[in-house]
Amino acid sequence: MGHIDADFAGETVVVTGGSSGIGRAVAMGFGDAGATVINADVQAAPKDLDAGTPTHEAIEERGGTAAFVETDVSDPAHIKSVIAAAREFGGVDVMVNNAGVHRSLAFLDVSPEDFAFVHGVNARGTFFGTQAAARDMIDRGDEGAIINTSSTTAGRAEWNHSHYATTKGGIRMLTRSAALELDEHGIRVNAVAPGPIATEIREGWSREARDTVRGSGGLPSRAGTPEDVRDAYLYLASEGAAYVTGETLWVDGGAHV
Repeated sequence: MGHIDADFAGETVVVTGGSSGIGRAVAMGFGDAGATVINADVQAAPKDLDAGTPTHEAIEERGGTAAFVETDVSDPAHIKSVIAAAREFGGVDVMVNNAGVHRSLAFLDVSPEDFAFVHGVNARGTFFGTQAAARDMIDRGDEGAIINTSSTTAGRAEWNHSHYATTKGGIRMLTRSAALELDEHGIRVNAVAPGPIATEIREGWSREARDTVRGSGGLPSRAGTPEDVRDAYLYLASEGAAYVTGETLWVDGGAHV
């Protein structure tokens, strides 16, 4: 099959949660495409078992430009600091709100503390990440792109995911609402909904899980990898998606069907 080449030279991309998993793959993808990448995460060290070098250092080793900003996305003040850091590189052109946490708990076992933690990172972080990036783009007159990480749980129920699914469903609707209101400023807002991806967010899933069969004759036949999802973000940030906004792109190996 053919290969799509992306060119983001001269653009600054912020990726929250870029130290590990999907965020790391996305950050590396933008770095390889020539963008200056800012990884906004609570820690620089990756959690992935097969990754030892921090994302920003890995990008620089491949000839790119990158920085790390310690960030708790549940705190809007931290997000503002990330946007300020992006100004040092000309300002954010692409905002990827990817940071997320996951706790598998039965509905009746979810405590207020569990709910607040998951919603604080996933929903609150994405909301104010979108808002802060949009304000910066508007202030600079930049017609940028914002991409949020949702999930297939935004459209279907799963056992022990009630508190998590409400954040991802909320992100899907936030994406549509923000796209509606930001269109007049030339800012596109879209989301990616990954399916079962083998990352550490799911209680220690390893990369070997990619070959795990999920039921007789069912889809998907294997868990995905962060690299399976990466190019969806680059597409939605590119000129190739100039007429795409308010959409959720499902990258799930057919799980939603």
